[in-house]
Amino acid sequence: MNTLGDIVTTLFGESTQTVDIILLLTLLTLLPSIVLMLTGFTRILIVLSFVRNSLGMQQTPPNQVVIGLALFLTFFIMSPVLTRVYDEAYVPYTSGEITQDEFIENAMAPTREFMIRQVQETDLNFFLGLSGEQYDSIDDVPNTVLIPAFLTSEIKHAFLIGFFIYIPFVVVDMIVASTLMAMGMMMLPPAMISLPFKVLMFVLVDGWQLVIGSLMQSFR
Repeated sequence: MNTLGDIVTTLFGESTQTVDIILLLTLLTLLPSIVLMLTGFTRILIVLSFVRNSLGMQQTPPNQVVIGLALFLTFFIMSPVLTRVYDEAYVPYTSGEITQDEFIENAMAPTREFMIRQVQETDLNFFLGLSGEQYDSIDDVPNTVLIPAFLTSEIKHAFLIGFFIYIPFVVVDMIVASTLMAMGMMMLPPAMISLPFKVLMFVLVDGWQLVIGSLMQSFR
């Protein structure tokens, strides 16, 4: 089976620079999908969205801020993986020491190790059952099985963390609603009163630091 490099070489000759430019443009096009599928970005973004919704503020922080924070936290978490990809795949490839196929294989090795550490066994077994294949070792599991199992596990992790984030804010809403009902102020929306209390509580306990710290710990 011809690789992308073989096809480009056939069309444009032996120009390594041309091949590298085509590969770079292809990588940039696929970069958003790669970030979503192969990193912890999905878990982080979902958890940050849970925080915003539990506070009752649909547009604060804005989407751009939430996504930006999720991206930088993702880079922080994935920095050891990115360093290994650079040292073991990118540098040898640009030096001409390895081929394109070896570059992809070397780049995927640390990424697969990260995904294998995070994936839940139940999700992996589920997708293995759907594929109808059996493998002697988890290292033999193909990416077509590992990646969807990893994404499913990330979503489950995020929802579990989000559940615990919601609990204290639900308690505040219940207390405020009960107090307003006891005072006969049933026409006053409880959310209007509970919102400043939830924000105050979140600030006093340094909520952002707690959430980010919990996210960092969840990837270990």
